[in-house]
Amino acid sequence: MDTVIEVLSGIFSQAFEKAGYDAGLGRAVVSARPDLCQFQVNGAMGAAKVYHKAPMMIAKDVLAALDENEVIERVDLAAPGFINIMVKDSFLCRYLNGMLEDKNLGFEKTKEPKNIVIDYGGPNVAKALHVGHLRSAVIGESLKRLNRFAGHNVISDAHLGDWGLQMGLIIYELSVRKPELCYFDESYQGEYPEAAPFDLKDLEEIYPFASAKSKEDEDYLIKARNATQELQKGRRGYRALWAHIMNVSLPDLKRNYSRLAVDFDFWKGESDADNYIPAMVKEMKDKGFAYESQGALVVDVEEESDNQPIPPCMILKSDGSAIYETTDLATLVQRKEDFSPDRVMYVVDKRQWLHFERVFRCAKKTGIVDEKTELSFIGFGTVNGKDGKPFKTRAGGTLKLSDMLDMVEDKVSIKGEEALGADEVLNLKKTIGLAAVKYGDLMNPIESNYIFDIDKFASFEGNTGPYILYTMVRIKSILEKLREKGVEALACFNGFSLGSERELALALSRFSYIIHEAVKKDAPSIVCSYIYETANKFNVFYHEKKILAEDDVKVLGSLLALIKLTLGVLDISINLLGFNAPERM
Repeated sequence: MDTVIEVLSGIFSQAFEKAGYDAGLGRAVVSARPDLCQFQVNGAMGAAKVYHKAPMMIAKDVLAALDENEVIERVDLAAPGFINIMVKDSFLCRYLNGMLEDKNLGFEKTKEPKNIVIDYGGPNVAKALHVGHLRSAVIGESLKRLNRFAGHNVISDAHLGDWGLQMGLIIYELSVRKPELCYFDESYQGEYPEAAPFDLKDLEEIYPFASAKSKEDEDYLIKARNATQELQKGRRGYRALWAHIMNVSLPDLKRNYSRLAVDFDFWKGESDADNYIPAMVKEMKDKGFAYESQGALVVDVEEESDNQPIPPCMILKSDGSAIYETTDLATLVQRKEDFSPDRVMYVVDKRQWLHFERVFRCAKKTGIVDEKTELSFIGFGTVNGKDGKPFKTRAGGTLKLSDMLDMVEDKVSIKGEEALGADEVLNLKKTIGLAAVKYGDLMNPIESNYIFDIDKFASFEGNTGPYILYTMVRIKSILEKLREKGVEALACFNGFSLGSERELALALSRFSYIIHEAVKKDAPSIVCSYIYETANKFNVFYHEKKILAEDDVKVLGSLLALIKLTLGVLDISINLLGFNAPERM
C-alpha cells in the first residue's frame, strides 16, 4: 500500500499540474511544525524561481485547483508559501486498518529487487574480536536486514583477514618458538598432523607479540614478510599451518558474532580471492592499464576533477606479493562471477576511504565490475571513551568485544530479580544488554564518532534500547490483560478520542515511509529516531488513557487496534536493528 506521504504527494502533484505547474513540485513531507499541521507541501517556493511568481500566489493557485477528496481535512497557507495539511481521521483510520491487516504493516517491497553483497565484519583471524569490530558488525547486520525487508536479494560476507602480514607474523613467530615442527622442514613429504600445534589462547598471545616485535625489529619484519610471501606462493607447510590457524580461530569468531546476533551467509576471506589474482593481473597488463612503477605494478586512478592527489592503485608489490588492494579487487572479480551483484556495500571505518576510492576507481576503469554496478563505501566513525578518544580499557589496552558485552550485561538491573530464576535473569540481561549496545551504536549517524557510555546505554530512561524494550513489555502486558477480557476480536480503528491517540496514530502511519527512507539513505539511525518518538507517544497516550477501565466496546476496539499496531511497528523495527524484546522484564 502507498505511504501517506505518497497519497498526499499524488493529490498535490495533480493540483500543481492542473494549476499549470510542474507535478514534481507537489511532493509532501511530514510537517516540521506539528503544532500547526501534520504534513506540508513546500513546492511553491521552488516554483517561484522557475515561474517568476510569488510563492504565495502559486500556493493559492494550487489550492484553487485542488480536487475534493476523502483524505484532506483542512489546508492552510503560511508565508512565504507553505501549504499546511491536516488529514481526516476517517482516512487515517482506514489507512491504519490496512496496516493492521498486513503482515508487513503496509510496507510495500521494491518492485525492482537488486542483488546486493554486503561486506562487513572484516575481522582478522587469530585475533580476538575487540570493540573496534563492533560498528562494522552492528551496522552491517542492520543494513542487511533492512535491505532484505525491502525485498532485495542480500548476500552477506564477513571477508576475513586471513592472507596478509598477520599470517606471516604468526608463522614466523611459530618457527622461532618451535623450529622442530615439521611445517618448517621444506624436505618433509609426509602428512601433517590433524591437531594444531597451538590453541586459541596461544594464538591470541602470539599475534600481538609478533606484531609489536615487527614494529621495533626490521629484520624480524622482513622475515615475517617473507613468510607471508611464501604462504601466498603455496609453500606446503605454511599452507598447513594456515589451515590450523583458520580451524582454531573461526569457531571463536562465530561464537562472538552469534553473541551479537550477527551472522553471515559466507565466511570468505582474502585467501578465497587468491586464485583470481593471476588472471586479473594478466588482463590488466594486456589491456594496458597496469604498469611498473619503482618495481611495483600499479594502475593510475587519478581524475582531472580531483582537488587533491590520488595515488595509483597498487596491484602487486615489488616482490610480487599481493596487498589489500589486490585481494579487494580480486574479491570483486569473484563476487561478479558468483553473485552478479547490482551493488556491493562495504561497511568499514571511514578512515579507509582513500583505499576504497582507489579500489573502486580501478575496478571501474579496468572493467572488473560493470559501469552500472554500484560500489558503496559506508564509512563509520569510531567508538570513543568519555575522554573522546578511541575506547580503551583502564589499563590502556584494547577492550575485547566479549568483555564489553559482559560489562554491559552486568550493568543491566532487573526489577524483581530475586523472584525470577537464575536462567531467566541471565537471558534477560543478555537480551537487554544486546539492545543497549546495538541501539546505543545505531542511534548515531553512521559517519559520526560517539561516546560509549555504559551507564547511559543500560538505562531504562531516555533514548536507549532498554527504554524501547520496557515500552514493548508494557504493551505486551496490556494486551495480555485485554485478551483475558475477551476483546481481542474487536480490534479496529474507528476514531480517536484524545489528541495523544491521534499523535500516536500519525506516528504509526509513517512506518513504511521511515523504513523506505532508512533503506534509501543506508541509515539505521532513522529507524532509531522513529521508534524512540513512537515509544514516547505511546507512553504519553498510556498515561492519559485508562485503557483497562474503558467500557465502551467501540472505543475499546479502537484502543486495542492502536496498541496492537504500536507493538507490531516496534517489533519489526527492532528486529531490523538486530535485537528482540523479551516477554517480560
